[in-house]
Amino acid sequence: MTSSFPSAVAFYTTGQLFLEEYYTLGLIAHGGIGTNHVDGNTRLCTATAAAALKETFASDGQPGSYTDIDSADVIALYGHNMAETQTVLWTRILDRLAGPNPPQIICVDPRETPVARAATVHLAPRPGTNVMLMNALLHEIVGNGWIDREYIEAHTVGFDELEKRVRDYPPEVAAEVCDVPAEDIRAAARIIGHAQRLLSTVLQGFYQSHQATAAAVQVNNINVVRGMLGRPGCGILQMNGQPTAQNTREAGADGDLPAFRNWSNDSHIKDLARIWNVDPMDIPHYSPPTHAMQMFRYAEEGSIRFLYVTATNPAVSLPELARIREILAQERLFLVVQDIFLSETAQLADVVLPAATWGEKTGTFTNVDRTVHLSEKAVEPPGEARADLDILIDFARRLDLRDKDGAPLVKWSDPEGAFEGWKECSKGRPCDYSGLSYDKLRGGSGIQWPVTEDAPDGTQHIYVDGQFWAQPEYCESYGRDLVTGAALDETEYRALNPTGRAVLKAAEYLPPHELVSEEYPFQLITGRTLYHFHTRTKTGRAPQLQAAAPEVWVEMSASDVADRGWAEGDLLELRTPRGRVEAKLRISGIRPGVLFLPFHYGYWDEPGGHEPDGFGRAANELTLTDWDPCSKQPIFKTAAAAADRLGSGDGPSAAPTTTSSRPVTGDVPPTRGGPAAEAVEELATGGAR
Repeated sequence: MTSSFPSAVAFYTTGQLFLEEYYTLGLIAHGGIGTNHVDGNTRLCTATAAAALKETFASDGQPGSYTDIDSADVIALYGHNMAETQTVLWTRILDRLAGPNPPQIICVDPRETPVARAATVHLAPRPGTNVMLMNALLHEIVGNGWIDREYIEAHTVGFDELEKRVRDYPPEVAAEVCDVPAEDIRAAARIIGHAQRLLSTVLQGFYQSHQATAAAVQVNNINVVRGMLGRPGCGILQMNGQPTAQNTREAGADGDLPAFRNWSNDSHIKDLARIWNVDPMDIPHYSPPTHAMQMFRYAEEGSIRFLYVTATNPAVSLPELARIREILAQERLFLVVQDIFLSETAQLADVVLPAATWGEKTGTFTNVDRTVHLSEKAVEPPGEARADLDILIDFARRLDLRDKDGAPLVKWSDPEGAFEGWKECSKGRPCDYSGLSYDKLRGGSGIQWPVTEDAPDGTQHIYVDGQFWAQPEYCESYGRDLVTGAALDETEYRALNPTGRAVLKAAEYLPPHELVSEEYPFQLITGRTLYHFHTRTKTGRAPQLQAAAPEVWVEMSASDVADRGWAEGDLLELRTPRGRVEAKLRISGIRPGVLFLPFHYGYWDEPGGHEPDGFGRAANELTLTDWDPCSKQPIFKTAAAAADRLGSGDGPSAAPTTTSSRPVTGDVPPTRGGPAAEAVEELATGGAR
């Protein structure tokens, strides 16, 4: 198995392991088995973050820091419902808003989220039109001269093309396409254009939508043309959707090479081969790494025959679930699932490996702003459960994976040993951990990489004074075409950016692939609620959280409901060409023409166990198999859908009243899930009831 059929082997991992486990997995898959089929469920949530950073800065790594919240005078959140996705971080903004010098808030979101309610300007565009909106903002910022021309000339390439492109996107054009008032676009642009310290954040409203990378890159462009990088209050946080998603990207468990090495740079492959003590040709780099959506297509076609899934639940989280269930249930596919619960995916597995959860093992993890933390084991895992690292090391030994000198490929036997191996791998690269140790990480609140001899206490801001990691011989990526996703080669990149500057990359707006019609008049978007995480395998077992959001619901605007004569709590059937879902109606502050479904509700606690018994309740029964050309992130937010009333409800929807699903009609009992849930509610609302 180790070298005979590596292309038949695939690994699909998570954003919830420790760095040491990701690095070991990447070594086993790339350096030992030699497969190119390695990705994480981060493909569903943070792939566009990485792609956008690579397009602008030629390397992953967040320019911003959480501390920028404390001094920014404008905070712009693009498709980022921070109040429900990064609740503790949102309290930091609430503190600023309640203080003596509150920042102005710009919110881009089609729903009336808690962020929107706190915003100075709320822009609620039609799903799938983010590039149009961003180009209109840039039209105003560039056209009015609200730019740092000296910074642009000294530290960027591509400005002339960007300036030319955005001339075609005045607010009036965007107002027509996005259905957002032109005066609101101008107001937002004026606030951003006059900011003294601008922090921009981005999340799934952009990442999981049409033209995801192109839209996120335009956010980068705003900060770059304004010179808002590398100093307090000035930054970009292309946010992550999971607690250790940053480590997946750093350590090479999501299709990237470890330590932000470049797949297309032979010297980077040779350097990694030296560290692993393998032949460079044993590390597959003959083609781009296989992204998750393509991996499942290969499994569907039969070329992938062994799929190893770790700490994720594709039977609920991937698009077009009927198709995914068929793929996972194939007799010719040998499915291994390593997890802490018998998830919907685990119920389809040939082998289930019981794993320890985070408090039952030791390892490091890194926040989105590059802050590295040490998490030490608190309790023993139950029963036969083992730490993921122990399982992976055992797997490598049973496969007898060895380096070119015949020694075991995996040289470590515990987390600290794996961390020391990672330090060697990361030294000299952007995410340099070489100055860190477990002892140094104990007793504090984390240290931001890079941590080196020259920066022993870490680095709060990168890209200070326009110093980027974009040099052709050093960069992680040569970039892609934002429309087609076609990769640039080294020669093209050197011609574009010979000295390693930031790249201002323009994008044209293109309509979404699936358009509304008479049969399917709504646009469907999916997303989170405060009280649950991902596919609910953990939070659904917490009684207070489950009580706060016990069942799936669908949100619709008051005007759409009035047009149909429906009422709060009515039972609706939602349809797309892929499937059907039944859900009770919540009349919320969502924009007209759009339906919202939370994506948490699978079937592990239903009689079927892994599939619907009749109509579905999982949002991904409805979503389409389509992805962004650059980041390969699935598009969960622009499906065309229909809604029909099945009957009146026996009361209002059970959707939470304390979050973005807050009802706009009266007579809906407030959400209560017990003391623990009320504490979470306090975080989300800043104490407001």
